[in-house]
Amino acid sequence: MPETQNALKSLEALKYQGDPLADAVIADLVSGGTTGVVNEVLAHFRDNDQPIPEDLPEPVRTYLVATDNPPAWADPDRIARAYEFFVDDGVHVASVLSFGAMVNCYAQPRPSRVLSLTHRLNQPHRRLSETSQFVMHLMGQNPFGSGGSFVPTIQKTRLIHAAVRHFITRSGEWNTEADGVPLCQQDMLGALLIFSVQVIDGMRRIGISVTDSEAEDYYYVWRVTGALLGIPADAMPETLTEAQALNARLVEASYGPSAEGIELTRNLLHLYENLVPGKAFDGVVAAMVRQVVNPKVADWLEVPRSRVWSRAVGAGVRAMRLLERSEDRSRVATAVLDKAGSLLLGGSVRTLTNGQPTALTIPADLREKWLAAGVCPVAPPPAARNGS
Repeated sequence: MPETQNALKSLEALKYQGDPLADAVIADLVSGGTTGVVNEVLAHFRDNDQPIPEDLPEPVRTYLVATDNPPAWADPDRIARAYEFFVDDGVHVASVLSFGAMVNCYAQPRPSRVLSLTHRLNQPHRRLSETSQFVMHLMGQNPFGSGGSFVPTIQKTRLIHAAVRHFITRSGEWNTEADGVPLCQQDMLGALLIFSVQVIDGMRRIGISVTDSEAEDYYYVWRVTGALLGIPADAMPETLTEAQALNARLVEASYGPSAEGIELTRNLLHLYENLVPGKAFDGVVAAMVRQVVNPKVADWLEVPRSRVWSRAVGAGVRAMRLLERSEDRSRVATAVLDKAGSLLLGGSVRTLTNGQPTALTIPADLREKWLAAGVCPVAPPPAARNGS
C-alpha cells in the first residue's frame, strides 16, 4: 500500500514538471530575441550524423550536446528487432496511430485545451503530419545512431513543447496551480503510452497479429524515445505488462468529454473523409475509429454511429484475422493485408499536402524494403524512379 501511494504521488508530481533543459533554452532565446535565427539554423539540422551547427547561441549548442545520445541502457539488439517489426507492420502501425491514437489523445481534456490555446484546433492536417513524421523517423534503421534522423527530430520537438509551455504559462489563460504545467511530463508519459501500448491494442482490435515479443520490443523503442524526450526514466515502466497497467491507471482514467476534444475529433474525421471521393463512404471513417478506440471514448468525442458501416468494418476485421492466420502461407493474403494498411497513410500524405508532392520523409532503408514488398504508401522521388 505505501508503494502504491508513493507511485501515485510521483505521478501527480509529474503534472508540475516541465523540461528544465529545453525550458531554459526557450527562456533565453525569448529574452534575447533570437528565436528566428535559431529556427532558420535548426531547419537544416536533420540527421544524427550531422555535426551540431556552430552558428548557434551557446545555450542552444549546450542543449543539443546534452541531449544528443540515447540513454546508456538502450539495447541495440532490441532496437534492431523493433525495426524488423516496422518493416513487416509499420504501415499498420501508422494506420492505427491515425485512427486510434490521435483520437485517444483528444480524449484527454488537459492536452486538448493546450491545443486550443495554441490555435491548432482547426489544423488537424498539421498535427497529423508532424506526428506521422515523428513516427516515420522512429521507424528507421538504427533511429538513435549513425544513419538515422530521429535524434534531431526529438530535440526539436522538446524545444517546440518548451515554447508552448513558455507562452501558455504567460498568457494568463492557464492556472498552473490547479492544472499543472502545460505539456507537463505527465502529459508526455501519457502520450508515450498512447503511441505504444494503445497502438498495439488497436492493431489487435482490427485483426493484425502482434506477438508478445514484438509488442515488448515496440514498447521498448518508445521507452528509449521517452528518455530522449526528457521523461524521467523511473516514470516509464520497464515492461509492457507494467506499461499496460499504468496506461489504465494514468491515461484511460483521465479520459473524458471536452468541447476542445470534440472539435479536434470532428476536424480529424473531416480530414479523413476527404480521402474518399463523394459522400457515400464517409461513414466508414467513423466506424473504423469506433473499431479501434474504446466505445465510451468514441461517445464522449461524439464520433458518429453507423449500423451499416459498423457491420461492414466488423466483417472486414474478421476477414483480416482469417488472412493473418494464413499470412505465412499465402502471398495473396499478405498482399491484401499490406495494401489495406497502406491506403490510409498514402491518402493522408496526399491530403496533408493538398495533392502536391509530399513533404513526409520515409527513412530510405524502410522505403526500399516497403517498395520491394509493394506496400510503400509514398512513391519514390523522381530520381529514384528514373534509376538515377
